[in-house]
Amino acid sequence: MDNKQKALELGTKPVGGLLAQYALPAIVAMTASSLYNIIDRAFIGQVVGADAIAGLGITFPFMNLSGAFGAAVGVGASTCISVKLGQRDYKTAELLLGNTVTLNLIVGVLFMAVCMVFLDPILLFFGASEVTLPYAREFMQVILLGNVVTHMYFGMNAVLRASGKPRQAMYATLFTVGCNVALVIAFVWWFHWGIRGAALATITSQSLALCWQMWILSNKRELLHLRSGIYRLKSMLVRNIIGIGISPFLMNAAACIIVIFMNKQFLRYGGDMAVGAYSIANAIGMLFFMFVLGINQGMQPIAGYNFGARKFDRMLRCLYLSIFWATVVMTAGWLLALLVPQQMARIFTTDPTLIKLGADGIMINMLVFPLIGFQAVTGNFFQCIGRVRISIFLSLSRQLLFLLPLILVFPLFWGLNGVWAALPASDTLAAVVAAVVMWRSMPEFKHPSGS
Repeated sequence: MDNKQKALELGTKPVGGLLAQYALPAIVAMTASSLYNIIDRAFIGQVVGADAIAGLGITFPFMNLSGAFGAAVGVGASTCISVKLGQRDYKTAELLLGNTVTLNLIVGVLFMAVCMVFLDPILLFFGASEVTLPYAREFMQVILLGNVVTHMYFGMNAVLRASGKPRQAMYATLFTVGCNVALVIAFVWWFHWGIRGAALATITSQSLALCWQMWILSNKRELLHLRSGIYRLKSMLVRNIIGIGISPFLMNAAACIIVIFMNKQFLRYGGDMAVGAYSIANAIGMLFFMFVLGINQGMQPIAGYNFGARKFDRMLRCLYLSIFWATVVMTAGWLLALLVPQQMARIFTTDPTLIKLGADGIMINMLVFPLIGFQAVTGNFFQCIGRVRISIFLSLSRQLLFLLPLILVFPLFWGLNGVWAALPASDTLAAVVAAVVMWRSMPEFKHPSGS
């Protein structure tokens, strides 16, 4: 099928089928990626030890911060490309592709250089102790050296989805995950390279996948392809990319701030084992949240295209279906967290204390998971249609308006349990806010539009 026709399908094919077509590959890819993270942590916990799990938990805010800069470019560019394809402005869409490559190179190099210089102070600020600092340092040194590759890999995957190639984006992620697992077994289990080997496996697999992505996007028969003349930064395009990308940037940056405070509070009230338990609970929660992120990624090109084409009925149907399936998935996660939390925790460690803390953390962290799917899809919807301020507000409401104050106040009354309880409490408040914002915004999209 002609590549231009594939893009036009976003405004003509039945929405349910389109969402399945775009979301299922993203769900498979994101879930596989999350499973890799679980396998990665399981190998580190079982082979290297419980302290290494805690050290890996210290790297979460660092990874979130790196992801924030990557999302500012990748998500912003893919949303702009989707809207331009909906407006059939193919020349600008191709210029956006070139500017995405250039921005990823610049941002990736700068982030790596600054963080490598101040690595130890940053990790200590993020909550590392004398015990966990060496593990966190070994992991992040390798990750930072490959930071440009990571940014480019995620950015090109977002472009592939926006240009009507969700399967290719899925294949890239599946290859990365499979290669990661094989290399982690080799580097950590066989060669005994420890936590540094896990990081090296990640960067190596992403590098190989990036080579394949660039090969696809270099094909001149593609609707969007890499060619000379599209890499020079255009101020208008950069402003549009960053203008939309600022929402996921702030969301990831806020997540970085939150994890810093969470690690510090867990370290204060429960020690290194509590930090390790949070790492376990976070990994399990992210496994189910990755389903929602996959649904969001599938929704993005459909909602963005139909918003650009002024087909509001199709855009809203995509939104409603996304909310429904996200809620189903998160409810399934909630049930499993209540029924088998200890079995989940045992995947990561044989330490009885860490198993007990991890199981309790899993149950509390996922206590109101059925509400999270709705909140996450709603925030992503406004990002997809370029409503940056609303998206930023919804993205930050859970983390900064609610979670940050609660993780500081609740432990004063309930100690370690208070740190855990702040998570479901903030999720509930954020879902209520998202419902109010969505209800007030709906009349704007009730005008008649094409089918």
